[in-house]
Amino acid sequence: MEKYKVIVNPISGRGAGARSIDEIHEKLKESKISYDLVVTKQPWHAVELTKNAIREGYSVVVAVGGDGTANEVINGLMEAKQQKIGTAAMGMLTVGRGNDFAFSMNIPVGLDKSLNTLIKNKRRTIDIGHVKGGDYPQGRYFGNCIGIGFDAVVGFVAVKLKPLRGFSSYILGALMTNYIYFKPPRIKAIFDKESLDDRFLMISVMNGRRLGGGFMMAPDGIPDDGLFDVCVTPKVTKGKVLSLIPHFLKGDQYEYEPVRKIQTTTLKTTALEGSLPVHVDGETLCVEGQQLDIKIINKQIDLICENE
Repeated sequence: MEKYKVIVNPISGRGAGARSIDEIHEKLKESKISYDLVVTKQPWHAVELTKNAIREGYSVVVAVGGDGTANEVINGLMEAKQQKIGTAAMGMLTVGRGNDFAFSMNIPVGLDKSLNTLIKNKRRTIDIGHVKGGDYPQGRYFGNCIGIGFDAVVGFVAVKLKPLRGFSSYILGALMTNYIYFKPPRIKAIFDKESLDDRFLMISVMNGRRLGGGFMMAPDGIPDDGLFDVCVTPKVTKGKVLSLIPHFLKGDQYEYEPVRKIQTTTLKTTALEGSLPVHVDGETLCVEGQQLDIKIINKQIDLICENE
């Protein structure tokens, strides 16, 4: 019988993680799943808990939280693989704020629905991204996305909007960033088959499809095709930013200049003027970075999700 290690981030979703524990126990016991549950105590704790679970013979590690918790479990799984500790599949129970990784990987949002998905135990082997740079010169893995520029700053601002949560905080953050906080840097970006040198509003490197709780940066993204879908937006006027926001929400932004999609397996970005604010799966990679090296690693983690 498979053994599941359930890792709960208690502060995810403003306490929804902690409030979910009783229901998780009830549902998993009813389903006769062999499991143990543990609670994280500080940032990056889920990485070590994941690696320890693999050492102890658990075959599935379940992240209970949002995008940040999922990212930590992904890093634990990938580090365990690279360090030859062992491997495990990944599950996800969605109680976080944005839940973009879950959406992109076809894991339903909401504790009850995602528990049902976990119990059904259908799996898909997904690609994983890796980035070196900023505050992580040694590298960090990611499952959904990297945002460079405007969308990173929006995320930084949204986290500070305490009365709001989820998608509404990102929308207000986007408006505030557009008018107050952001000056597009000049970036040299080297892809597999071309290079660009320009001032960029943002460069969104997508393994999944969505970020920011509702922005469809890669509406046709496939998380096991061995390619990033990179949404590239050069500097535009503040008015143009406002006119583009509805199209990023709908996912039809590529019909409007100057937005374009570039598919690639690698991306190297260098700040020629200004600096690079960057998030990875919604978590801060750096506020003022200078260079990033990004690559995709094909078919790395078996993920429990809805396959249809």
